[in-house]
Amino acid sequence: MRGRYDRRYRRDDKHFADGLNWEEHRHSRGGGHRKREHHRGAKTFRRGRAIEFLNRLNVKRSTLKQQLESPELQTINPIIVGELKAVEMIINEFTELFEIYEDEINQQNSIENTSEELGDDSSEE
Repeated sequence: MRGRYDRRYRRDDKHFADGLNWEEHRHSRGGGHRKREHHRGAKTFRRGRAIEFLNRLNVKRSTLKQQLESPELQTINPIIVGELKAVEMIINEFTELFEIYEDEINQQNSIENTSEELGDDSSEE
């Protein structure tokens, strides 16, 4: 980097007027990585899709639990247990990452059930 009067500067040199080096100067002006207040995830269509994906994972989890109890699948029980642990880990990480709470899942399910009931009633008429 060259400064005024064609003098070379290294990034670590304190050559800005406020006594900051290049990285400090860039970040302090607001154009760099400012820490903004984190909002509570997407509140749009994508959020609904995330909750739907979480519901699918919960269905897989319940299916794996049923398979654990079935006597026909006792020979592959360790494999099913491993898959169940993996699905539960994914569910936990997903809910933490997208900040999804139980009341949101219940609310989304009630909305879907209501829309399905309305769709069924209109088709019968």
